[in-house]
Amino acid sequence: MFVDSHCHLDRLDLTLHDGRLSAALDAARARGVHRFLSIATTLESASAMAEITRDHDDVLMSVGVHPLAEVPEAPSVEAIVECAERCGAVAIGETGLDFHYDSVPREVQRQRFIAHLQAARSLELPVVIHTRDAREETLALVREHTDPSVGGVLHCFTEDLDMAREAIRLGLYVSLAGIVTFASAKALRDVARQLPLDRLLIETDSPFLAPVPYRGQANEPQYVVEVAECIAEVRGITVDEVAMQTRANFYRLFAASVSDAAPNPFV
Repeated sequence: MFVDSHCHLDRLDLTLHDGRLSAALDAARARGVHRFLSIATTLESASAMAEITRDHDDVLMSVGVHPLAEVPEAPSVEAIVECAERCGAVAIGETGLDFHYDSVPREVQRQRFIAHLQAARSLELPVVIHTRDAREETLALVREHTDPSVGGVLHCFTEDLDMAREAIRLGLYVSLAGIVTFASAKALRDVARQLPLDRLLIETDSPFLAPVPYRGQANEPQYVVEVAECIAEVRGITVDEVAMQTRANFYRLFAASVSDAAPNPFV
């Protein structure tokens, strides 16, 4: 069975599923995807996300403010903690640094990131990290503010092997999304080949970044299978091995006490 460790279920394009999220999830379940971590990008959207987890036992959620989200005020540690506890979040994020765009000032992003890392440490929850063109700054703040025994994940990883190795040394996992299947992503496939399999997660980041052969279309949780197939091919192992190990990694990081057969205990 597969796990989609990072998706935005409140933002899926449901036109192919009669407007029903349940149908999109059923399509994923039919392909062997049996756990979903749905990621909030603002605190205001978290309550609606919590409704999704209440309706679907195999959906977990995180709470956070995306580094490029335009929100009226910076989230405080206390606000993040309160929201996470109220919504039954199993992780904090996504948070992090994105210096590729200038829509949110870098110092504002840094302060948001620190607040999330401190909230995660307070709650002893893993952190879901978005990083782009901010390698050294991201690692420095993780090094300073993250508890390695709790850790987190660099989601939709697109950086190099050196960053991945340092992140792992700091207690993080590395998650690969549909980009790894792109023809232009040879360097990323080299990273996928060399990463320790016991520190790897897979995700869709749906509705964004659909993998080949669906590139250019709206992404869906069911397409995490294509990510797993690509990783299996470059590593020379079976898709079952990728599914089994990444599922085990997911439960170790986010929900170690939950068995595959158990209902969602976080709602």
